[in-house]
Order: sequence, then C-alpha cells, then structure tokens
Amino acid sequence: MQVHLVLALVALLWGLNPPVMKIGLLHIPPMPYNAVRLFAALAVAWLILRRLCIWIPLRQEDKKSVLISSLGFFFFQLFFTFGLQLTTAGNSSLILGCLPVSVALISHFHRLEAIKPDIIKGIAISLFGVVLMVAGTGREVSLAGNHIQGALLLLAAQMCYGYYTVFSRPLSATYSVYQITTYILLISSGLFALVSLPSMLAVDWQAVPWPGWASLLYSGIFPLCLANCLWIWGTAKAGSATASLYNNVAPVFAVGAGYLFLGETFGWLQFFGAMIILTGLYVAKRQSAKSTPASGTDLRK
Repeated sequence: MQVHLVLALVALLWGLNPPVMKIGLLHIPPMPYNAVRLFAALAVAWLILRRLCIWIPLRQEDKKSVLISSLGFFFFQLFFTFGLQLTTAGNSSLILGCLPVSVALISHFHRLEAIKPDIIKGIAISLFGVVLMVAGTGREVSLAGNHIQGALLLLAAQMCYGYYTVFSRPLSATYSVYQITTYILLISSGLFALVSLPSMLAVDWQAVPWPGWASLLYSGIFPLCLANCLWIWGTAKAGSATASLYNNVAPVFAVGAGYLFLGETFGWLQFFGAMIILTGLYVAKRQSAKSTPASGTDLRK
C-alpha cells in the first residue's frame, strides 16, 4: 500500500505541474525555462538529497545503466520541449499516455521484467481512459501539417522516458534513489545547458517577474527532483510496468487543477475517463501485489 500512495503523490506532483508551468511560460521561453528548472532540481539533489544517504562509489558494471537512464531523461526533456510546440494538447496527452506500453515493450525486449496478463489488461484499460479524458476536454487530435512532426517528437520523448524508467530501476538494488537521482540530473542538466545556452543568454532574466521565478522553482524542486526521486523508488517496489500506469493518473490531477484554479472545463467524459484510468490501475495493482520485488526498499542505502 505504501508504494502506491507514494506513486499517487508522484502523479499529483506531475499533475499540478502543467498549470504551474503555464504561468512560468508566460514570461520565459520553453528552452530557457526547462534549462533553469533542471538546474533548480540539480541544486536540490546535490545540496540536500546527497546528504540523506550513504554515497556508494559507482561500480563499472552500473555505468551503462546510469548513462542510458540519464540520456533517456535528457532526450525526453529535449523532445518534449520541441514536440509540444508543434502539435496539439490532445496529441500530447494521447501519446504520453502510451508510456506504459513503451515501458512494457522495453522491459520485455531487454528481458528485465516479465509482463503479466493483468498488467497488459491494466495498460489497455488505462489507455482507454486517457482517450476519454482527451475527448472530454475537447482538445484537437490531428496529424496534419506540423502536427505529424510534433507527434513523432513526443513519441520519441515518451520512449526515452521509458528507457529512463526501466534502466534506473535495477540501480536501486545497489544505490540510494537519492544518489541515482543526483547522477541523472547532473548528466542531463549538463547536456541540456549545452543545447539551450544561446536561448538562455537571449532572456532578460532581470525582467522576469516573481510568478515566473516561483513557477521555475516549484517545477524544478517538486515535480522534477522530488517526484523523480520517488518515481525511481516506486518502480523498484512495484515494477516498471505497474508504476508507469501512474503516469496516466497525472492528467486526472491536471484536469482537476485546471478546473479549480484556471477555470477550465470538467465534464462527464473526463469523469468517466478518470474512473477508467483508476480501474486500469487497480487491475495492474493486483498483479503487483502478487509479485512485488524485494529490492530497492531502503531509500537511504
């Protein structure tokens, strides 16, 4: 039960992130915005998280997993930033809702985790719920013009996040999730700084108002740093495929936050979509309860 509460908290933090990011993106372009929130996440990881665990020297055989996880995280940020600008919000929600499928395929292809029938059922039910959520918001779904390019970039983004999710999980058997998160943020932040440097220099940072800075700090510290730290721990406990279904719970919180704070609509289709997503999660959770891995339970080791 504890792991599912933690993953629900992750979904909540991710779900609240889009409305907060919308505020920051009113004042800061997407590339500099993402770069600075990555720096904020790295600062918290380096100054605080690394003090909460026993730091273990990285073994030679684990360097590959750290590199794949970090590159997956970096390319997700990069492809997501560009893809979101080229396609519709409806396309984005549907494509990112396919993350559990990508995680299941990656785990199976690399023989890292067996995919049980209940997990497959949960993924299918959850995806249907995402479709209803998108239909309920009235968001356009299109592959015309630049939308196809944006859709392909978002498809690549969620595949990269799948690799980050799958390959960070085995590391938690040896290292603290705090240490893993710090490594991943260090590498991905450095790479993102290189590609976003010209756009960062073009921003008049002194002219950014406090809501823009507050948005940056919240998005960097909580959804990006804390949530991903808990995400790695949750995948170690529940399994990558089951944990990835919580990615589809985040839009439920996002729609709720948009309704409460931004005056966005919330209709019956969205309500039924949310219920179906939770049903898919319950179906997968039954399988997870039967075969929860023992590794990665201690956050401090």
